[in-house]
Amino acid sequence: MDTPDPLTDEELSEIEELALAATPGPWHVRQLDDDFAMSLVAISTVPDTGADKRWPDFDHRKMVAATLVQQPRYVDVADERWDENANFIANARQDVPRPIAEIRRLLEAKDQKPKEG
Repeated sequence: MDTPDPLTDEELSEIEELALAATPGPWHVRQLDDDFAMSLVAISTVPDTGADKRWPDFDHRKMVAATLVQQPRYVDVADERWDENANFIANARQDVPRPIAEIRRLLEAKDQKPKEG
């Protein structure tokens, strides 16, 4: 695997802006299943209750994304990693800001460190 180029301050700022612009978190994976959206794997701003709420009883305005809608076949991925993709997306909402803050902290500490020589 090739080592990526170092992250520039501009690139870090762009990533941070994307994270800040997204719907506030935390995000959660929800599994919903009914006659309108069979096997719906979604990312939501509210936790999965395990109740498999049926349409129209769940609030669609709480859905951020979907990684699988089987019927009608609308959202799908060939490698069938619906749950894994949903977990990645949901966790990215709270995980991405953390390394950004850590990188900024480390860069600031590096800049404040006295130069030897």
